[in-house]
Amino acid sequence: MSFKNWLRAGATAILFLTLSTTIAAAQGQGHGHDKHEGEDDDDRGHGRGHGHDHDGYSDQDRDQIRNWYRTHYSSLPPGLAKRDHLPPGLERQLVVRGTLPPGLQKKMQPCPPDLERMLPPPPPNYSHVVIGGNLVLLNRANFQIADVFHLEIN
Repeated sequence: MSFKNWLRAGATAILFLTLSTTIAAAQGQGHGHDKHEGEDDDDRGHGRGHGHDHDGYSDQDRDQIRNWYRTHYSSLPPGLAKRDHLPPGLERQLVVRGTLPPGLQKKMQPCPPDLERMLPPPPPNYSHVVIGGNLVLLNRANFQIADVFHLEIN
């Protein structure tokens, strides 16, 4: 093999190694990966303060929601009264990172205005809604559930 052929083969090998390394590095950059991969659902969004993207309700938010619920227990709006709570089978359909089924979409109620004012504003395309005794952070565009908080007196 001549020197030119050896040089050409060496350059091709270096180019191949460089491209394969670049491709492998790019695949690990989170493109198309769930940013919460490997996290426990119960840990998401808790204790993160009010810096929401769509992670859910922080511990501080949850404390405020509980206090609001206790204070307003005797005069709860539609969707939050005891009679409005979902049966267990429907309750199980409220899954974080799941999609709200059409049957439950019909049961959505707006978040009470005074509770809404206590919470940090939801991210773009998200709303705080009430569904059968649960406060839900919901993506209005695709009905994906970012977080669920079951309202009850503890």
